[in-house]
Amino acid sequence: MSDWIIYSVGFLAQILFSSRLIIQWISSEKTKRVVTPTLFWTLSLIASFLLFIYGYLRDDFAIMMGQALTYFIYIRNLQLQNQWKKIPVILRYILLFMPLFIGVFYFNNNRIDINIFFKNEDIPFWLLWLGIVSQIIFTLRFVYQWLYSEKQKDSSLPFGFWALSLIGSLLILVYAIFRKDPVLFVGHILGTIIYVRNLIILKNQDAKTV
Repeated sequence: MSDWIIYSVGFLAQILFSSRLIIQWISSEKTKRVVTPTLFWTLSLIASFLLFIYGYLRDDFAIMMGQALTYFIYIRNLQLQNQWKKIPVILRYILLFMPLFIGVFYFNNNRIDINIFFKNEDIPFWLLWLGIVSQIIFTLRFVYQWLYSEKQKDSSLPFGFWALSLIGSLLILVYAIFRKDPVLFVGHILGTIIYVRNLIILKNQDAKTV
């Protein structure tokens, strides 16, 4: 497949990821508190699916793993906001089962080769592990957010979410530089700025409640 098609998929995913952050950021600036619009989770779900495809096309296990771990957390947050059932039934089934279908399809057609992911000449072993660790930290933010939201019975983005986002994003930026991946680099530059801003908003928000 042509590189421009592969990068187009990746950049489209990052545009959607960046759009969700900008929407969340603007909404938070307006209310002077960190809020979580429904569109944040909707765009997250679509972008995650696209970036998973991008990771596969780039033979990049770290990217695929990161998206696979957060995909269903996005769906769960839509459920917590009572928005999931508002999506047409057919589309819901497509979103639920498409990632699994793709995995089974490629596996059965011998398109998935573990050696390609873990012995990729373009990704030294140390860099692969940097990418995996970065994605794990970046993914843990949503695991933390999910557990926090389940406890509160409300979809929200607490301080720990933004702190893990900042740490994970900085590590992914390092990975992107060594990997020479413009998609990851451009996407996380903007994200890092917004993560810092949300931490400042939360700090000011907590100061006012004291």
